[in-house]
Amino acid sequence: MTRADLDKQPGEVRRMFDAVAKRYDVTNDVLSLGQDRRWRREVIKAVAPLPGELVLDLAAGTGTSSQPFLDAGAEVVPTDFSIGMLQVGKQAKPHLPFTAGDGTKLPYRDATFDAVTISFGLRNIVDPAAGLRELRRVTRPGGRIVVCEFSHPTWKPFRTVYVEYLMKALPPVARAVSSSPDAYVYLAESIRAWPDQAGLAAMLSAAGWQAPTWTNLSGGIVALHHATA
Repeated sequence: MTRADLDKQPGEVRRMFDAVAKRYDVTNDVLSLGQDRRWRREVIKAVAPLPGELVLDLAAGTGTSSQPFLDAGAEVVPTDFSIGMLQVGKQAKPHLPFTAGDGTKLPYRDATFDAVTISFGLRNIVDPAAGLRELRRVTRPGGRIVVCEFSHPTWKPFRTVYVEYLMKALPPVARAVSSSPDAYVYLAESIRAWPDQAGLAAMLSAAGWQAPTWTNLSGGIVALHHATA
């Protein structure tokens, strides 16, 4: 699977993440030059979990993004549609309640969670708009969402350099460190094809979320979108 502008096939995307699961966290750390750790800390700050709250961490992968919610005293449900990711995560973090789930058909009742979050996974859902509606469905009234996703650098000269890195430098680096480097060609293209900050805010509004705003990280390479149910 290489063309991000073609219809995403859920089975192919799932197999892609199964293939990269073993070295996923290491590869992300290398490709982001360690920035992914900072971005994930910002997600926790934005969600601001309270002790006893129930948090859905969608596209949780191996649970790296989920553990900090538990450390903060909240209950967290790491959910992903890649069985390979969940298996790797369960081996490393057997205490987390990893759950298999499709982002467009979540296995949870309406108004279940105090907060929902998804980091670097929304663009890989076959229908991101449907995913946002489904996240809205499982969030209680007044609950909140934080979406952490690659976005568009705000400084135009840097944006050009960034796109060149994605399309030319990222795949060779991935070949050196990833268990499935071809997957990172798709990921690079999916990042380039993703809407900008205002575009994702509009998607959140259309899905029923209230007052979406965003915070740029690393000059807009990543954006945190916040909204309430």
